[in-house]
Amino acid sequence: MERFVGLYEEPPADTCKQQERHYYLLSELQTLVKDLPSSCQQRLSYTILSDLALALIDGAVFEIVQGLLEIQHLTEKNLYNQRLKLHGEHRVLKQDLLRKHREAQQSCRAHNLPVLRAAQQRELETLEHRIKEEQRMMDEKIVLELDQKVVDQQSTLEKAGVSGFFVTTNPQELTLQMNLLELIRKLQLKEADCGEKFG
Repeated sequence: MERFVGLYEEPPADTCKQQERHYYLLSELQTLVKDLPSSCQQRLSYTILSDLALALIDGAVFEIVQGLLEIQHLTEKNLYNQRLKLHGEHRVLKQDLLRKHREAQQSCRAHNLPVLRAAQQRELETLEHRIKEEQRMMDEKIVLELDQKVVDQQSTLEKAGVSGFFVTTNPQELTLQMNLLELIRKLQLKEADCGEKFG
C-alpha cells in the first residue's frame, strides 16, 4: 500500500506553470503558422510545433536566436563594408588611370596619339579585367562566409534542441528552418510587446 503513496498528489507548481506555458506557446505558434504559405503549414506538424514550444519555455532559445540575429547583422554589415571599400578602391584606381591617360594625351604629339590611345585602351581593359576578377572573388568570399553563418546557426539551434534544425543545404529544409525562425521571432516580439504572461 505504501508504494502508492503520493500517486494521486498534485504535481508541483513549477510543473503546472511549465505545462501552462507550453500550451500557451503552442497555441500562439499554431496561430502564427496560419500566416505562413500553405506549403509550409503542411510541413509544420503538431509534433514539430509542440517540440518547438517545449524548447521555448525557458526563454533561452529566444536569447540564442536574438544573439544569432545580431551576429548575422554584424557579419552582413562587415561584408557590405568590405565590398564597398573594394568598390571605392577600384573607382580610385580607374580615376587615377584615366587622369594619367588624359595628361599623357595632352603632352603627346598628334602623330603619336593613335599609338598612345591604343596602348591606353589595352591598359584600361587590363585594369577593368582585374577589377571584375577582384569583385568576383569578393562576391564568392561573401557567399561562402554567409553560407558558413547559416551552418553555424543551424548547428547552434540543433545543439539547443530546437525542433527542425540540423545542418543542411536542402532548399526545402532551409525554407522550413527560415519559417521556424520567423515564428520564433514573431513570438518573441509578441511576448516583448505584451509583457511576460508567464514571467
